[in-house]
Amino acid sequence: MKKQKIAIIGAGISAITIAQILKHTAHVSLFEKSLCVGGRMAVRRSEPYEFDHGAQFFIAKNKSFIDFINPLIKKNIIKQWDARFAEFNSSKIVRKIIWDSEYPHYVGAPGMNSIAKYLSKDLDIKLNTKIDRIVQNTKCGWELFDDNKNNLGVFDWVISTAPPIQSAEILPKQFKYQNELLNKKMTGCFSLMLGFNKALPLSWDAALITNADISWISINNSKPDRAKPFTMLIHSTNSWAEKHLSDDRESVISYLNKETTRIIGHDTSRADHIDIHGWRYANIIKQKESNLLIDYKNNLAACGDWLTHGRIESAFEAGFRTANTIKQTITS
Repeated sequence: MKKQKIAIIGAGISAITIAQILKHTAHVSLFEKSLCVGGRMAVRRSEPYEFDHGAQFFIAKNKSFIDFINPLIKKNIIKQWDARFAEFNSSKIVRKIIWDSEYPHYVGAPGMNSIAKYLSKDLDIKLNTKIDRIVQNTKCGWELFDDNKNNLGVFDWVISTAPPIQSAEILPKQFKYQNELLNKKMTGCFSLMLGFNKALPLSWDAALITNADISWISINNSKPDRAKPFTMLIHSTNSWAEKHLSDDRESVISYLNKETTRIIGHDTSRADHIDIHGWRYANIIKQKESNLLIDYKNNLAACGDWLTHGRIESAFEAGFRTANTIKQTITS
């Protein structure tokens, strides 16, 4: 039987998981609008500094995900981050612990995108390719066009792993689950990246903050295999970012520096390197239901961490379930 052709939009963990599961059953092509794989498992470098400016770490609860990461742990693509962890209530530390093997926290090594880079080595991925239109071919399947009007081929299945609002815009209007996509609201986040010639005297490597306009601070160079210069990554809260995503970036940097300075008691505006990134679709509240969005009539699907929760394990689980369900369909 002739293998079906499957197009996957995106190259984050959900997309790569789907591709890895289906690659022996079908001809799979991935189309990623960015210059690299990994989605929000992202790394930004500005010598001599480097930052995981998206996802910071992950944990593993479900057996399928544990089985998935174990080979990568053995290959040192994933390493345990035994951080000195602190919880802040505004500017006051209320709890401090050391992360350890009892409840391990993992990171990609030497960067969060190392996981996606390793898993995508044998996949057909077209980077810097933004899908603009998907048109039904009257004879067979779906034709994909990029934003330069290039025809990228005809496919039997199209799966979008873009954020829900973007998936709703990309997928054809006859997609059965358009309303579900439009009803899933992801929220934004700012990532403030600070590099210092001299380390700040802090007693922690990672901090969760409540009752403030920032939610997270990490000392990026404390993670395994990172560059040595002292680097801080600060995440705003989703609620603050939603109100300020359109603001001038210099004003965002100024405010987040003031807020960080207030909380940790050190003037971070004097950093030797300062950069900012705004994530428009960074997180989603935990969803009550996690039904798969697979349209068998039209051979279309959408999935991502947003099906359940904005986490790396959620991204894997969404891709794992979607791929295995579609695999049963195309092999039966």
